[in-house]
Amino acid sequence: MKEGIHPEYYQAKVVCNCGNEFVTGSTKKEIHVEICSKCHPFYTGQQKSSTARGRIEKFNKKYGM
Repeated sequence: MKEGIHPEYYQAKVVCNCGNEFVTGSTKKEIHVEICSKCHPFYTGQQKSSTARGRIEKFNKKYGM
């Protein structure tokens, strides 16, 4: 690697709006995010799939399947 052309690499503290904090590697020292794996509906199991089911039923009703 060439000297002096690469950015500094830090152990960055990531802070979510829900209050969750964790450490990762980054070129920034601190990162603020709006949503993380602790509060995202996909990971918490609170994902709403009723809209997809409604569209499937509507399609089946319309095309007689």
